[in-house]
Amino acid sequence: MLPFQLVLCFSSFLAIAAAPASQFSTNGLPLVRNISELPQDNYGRAGLSHITVAGSVLHGMNEVEVWLQTFAPGSSTPIHRHSCEEVFVVLKGSGKLYIASNSHQKHPGHPQEHLIFPNSTFHIPVNDAHQVSNTNEHEDLQVLVIISRPPVKVFIYEDWFMPHTAARLKFPYYWDELPAPAKDEL
Repeated sequence: MLPFQLVLCFSSFLAIAAAPASQFSTNGLPLVRNISELPQDNYGRAGLSHITVAGSVLHGMNEVEVWLQTFAPGSSTPIHRHSCEEVFVVLKGSGKLYIASNSHQKHPGHPQEHLIFPNSTFHIPVNDAHQVSNTNEHEDLQVLVIISRPPVKVFIYEDWFMPHTAARLKFPYYWDELPAPAKDEL
């Protein structure tokens, strides 16, 4: 690189580095948000509190989605699978992860059981049937969840021996559904 090109390149870098940070993301939403001000709902599932921290529908995310979920004592996710990767970080509480890595067979089968606890993390491979359960009788289980390729298509099972072909597809999933438009009262 010639000295003049080097100076021009370095000047451009300094101009970019010195530019003020953007206050808004590309779709007009604030870059910095307060989690306690984000919509929270149980979506008809007793014992669940779900907050989409960053998502495809609310925030325009394309590659990942981040959720904060809290499970009351005794509550759990349904047995389900999806065609995306998922990572969990346990923030508080304890429980169990049930996972069956038998997507190549006719049904999930007997799941493996793993204890989960504060500061533990686990990932769910694509199409592995799984369930997260709060087995603690006295404390909520709170997890941070990151999924790839939103919005997620979820296949729900009645039990671990339900055939994959009978699993019920839920798409879009509850928190990825767009709100119904307001009725025109005229």
